[in-house]
Amino acid sequence: MKITEHIEKAAGKTLFSFELIPPIKGNGIQQIYDAIDPLMEFNPPFIDVTYHREDYIYKQHPTGLLEQVAYRKRPGTVAICASIMNRYKVDAVPHLICGGFTKEETENALIDLQFLGIDNVLVLRGDARKADASFIPTPGGHTYATDLLEQVSNFNRGKYLHDNYDTNRTDFCIGVAGYPEKHFEAPNLKTDFNYLKKKVDMGANFIVTQMFFDNQKYFDFVRTCRENDITVPIIPGLKPITSAKQLINLPKIFHIDIPEDLSDAVLACSDDKAVKEAGIEWMIQQSRELMKFGAPVLHYYTMSNAEPTRRIAEAIF
Repeated sequence: MKITEHIEKAAGKTLFSFELIPPIKGNGIQQIYDAIDPLMEFNPPFIDVTYHREDYIYKQHPTGLLEQVAYRKRPGTVAICASIMNRYKVDAVPHLICGGFTKEETENALIDLQFLGIDNVLVLRGDARKADASFIPTPGGHTYATDLLEQVSNFNRGKYLHDNYDTNRTDFCIGVAGYPEKHFEAPNLKTDFNYLKKKVDMGANFIVTQMFFDNQKYFDFVRTCRENDITVPIIPGLKPITSAKQLINLPKIFHIDIPEDLSDAVLACSDDKAVKEAGIEWMIQQSRELMKFGAPVLHYYTMSNAEPTRRIAEAIF
């Protein structure tokens, strides 16, 4: 079922969902099941699975020369989605990213997703490799999320890269990212909204936001979207703070602000156990306020660690 259909079926009730990251290569699927099992009592209608581009490692030869080798640390997104749907009978939402994939590889992935009965995709540009100062597209791949979105939208119209198949049109429900605090590469919020509106006009069916800790930013974001004729569902993305170092890492990595009250509460904690408690309590209150506002779904970035999200869900669902 499409995410938009899940939201419509809920008839105004706020739904619960979450996102997982694939295990590091060499680990088994049980790691994913262990991250899902504690959260199934809250009846998530869908579960997201992230995609990760290749990075580089250096392999030393007996001669002493170093060879740069492309290495994908977290493979398996499509297979994990298939496993989730088979085991839990819920919809899985794979991320599709630009980095690390040619257009042909993306087309083949879309064909596989269709064969598996996957109805939803989340279209993203993806992050830069750790060794790169900025995002560098894969040769033969897409540079921007709008380019990738166009390919998926064309696929829904039966337009493949090299052929048109009128009888083989897909019907993916397409999600895109939204940034209540502005994408860090956008010069200003207005420009960022223009790009978001373009994505919706191109066929995006729902928006999932970057994490935030100040609900007013989400409220303002939704209002501005509606004022600019962006009418698709806007799903807030949420993550509890669980360690003191995240006060530095989250703003640096995700380009977001931490409210003063939250940072003060974290800094007053004696250890990370207390920090986790403060972060969970903040997220419970934040979630309740979002639910009261009428957010269609509360979508938690679990990082495959179920325990904090389970405690939050127990308090509000």
